[in-house]
Amino acid sequence: MFTSITDGLLCCLMGKTPNAVGPLESVESSDGFSFVEVKPGRVLRVKHLAPARPPGAEDTPQTAGVVHCKRRITVYRNGQMVIENLGDAVRADILHCQNGSEANGTMELEVLDTAGTGAATPSANPPGPGPAKRRRRKPKKVVNVDCTKFITSCKGTHSDVVLFFIHGVGGSLDIWKEQLDFFAKLGYEVVAPDLAGHGCSSAPQIAAAYTFYALAEDMRAVFKRYARKRNILIGHSYGVSFCTFLAHEYPDLVHKVIMINGGGPTALEPSLCSIFNMPTCVLRCLSPCLAWSFLKAGFARQGAKEKQLLKEGNAFNVSSFVLRAMMSGQYWPEGDEVYHAELTVPVLLVHGMHDKFVPVEEDQRMAEILLIAFLKVIDEGSHMVMMECPETVNTLLHEFLLWEPEAVPAADGTEAEKK
Repeated sequence: MFTSITDGLLCCLMGKTPNAVGPLESVESSDGFSFVEVKPGRVLRVKHLAPARPPGAEDTPQTAGVVHCKRRITVYRNGQMVIENLGDAVRADILHCQNGSEANGTMELEVLDTAGTGAATPSANPPGPGPAKRRRRKPKKVVNVDCTKFITSCKGTHSDVVLFFIHGVGGSLDIWKEQLDFFAKLGYEVVAPDLAGHGCSSAPQIAAAYTFYALAEDMRAVFKRYARKRNILIGHSYGVSFCTFLAHEYPDLVHKVIMINGGGPTALEPSLCSIFNMPTCVLRCLSPCLAWSFLKAGFARQGAKEKQLLKEGNAFNVSSFVLRAMMSGQYWPEGDEVYHAELTVPVLLVHGMHDKFVPVEEDQRMAEILLIAFLKVIDEGSHMVMMECPETVNTLLHEFLLWEPEAVPAADGTEAEKK
């Protein structure tokens, strides 16, 4: 701890970041690791494991669950949002509503305003007709979603399936070790990048390199480089936002999404009263305390095993400059409730019950907003649930990959059209 304080004082006096990661010169691959230059001078470490498949041995799915995704999203000037599910994507046999209401209907809730205040409060039942007619309100925005999705089981033997793992602030691709090993052994092609300034990726010494948009473009470049026909995005914490961004940008390529402790469907905006707004040198002095706080809040237990997991996962091991820039660069006003409600991709939400960073209510609200969503809560886990309970998480993820909706009978489809 004395060394950290000394380095922090030197940082204040000399104006340098002592633990900055320098640019990487090597771009060679070894043991599944590659260094990808997403932009000139901007290099990311990527772990890419692809099984060797003989020609003609591809096992492609023969059938698919056809789902008609149709909903109308209406936003009023008072901040109220009304979601009308008009298709068969959220039928009761595909998705069970948490509040026990009928899945196919109208959901009314309050939308967070642009300042980030207020809370989403869904109503279990749509407002019924009253004795007095209310004056017809003029909507501020109406979004219509109408498409057909072919949702299939994704097996490790399928050559057109790729799993992308994206970590959050302070992490690295090493936090996915148990998941990467598990799915690689099952025959899946897996891709996991280090975000800029994290792990072994290059760390530009300019704050603009760590805005949401800059990091999202990095993930776009990695996605376009390795994407196949059916791509599954798995994100943790801040990484969930990049998965949402890619799913919105590439709806035909993103087949399923898995969000692990990602939080609610709210637009990103940096906090003005955050400890990460302090000067870099001060954060450097406080780094031991911040690491201890992360251990306490990120894990349900704080024993020797959890400390070893942090060390092996190379988590919270970033420079103070990068950490400050990452937290202050989380500005994404487009990623609001409407943005999430427009997604038609199936989503699995995994939440650790003891998570002190993301309350379970936020993931519950995310499940209510999304069109096709399943929420699974792990009682023994916290924010780093994929490291704490790898077997449970791997099982949930694998079951979701193999899941496909039952085909809608032709008679049901005809009857729905008549209604």
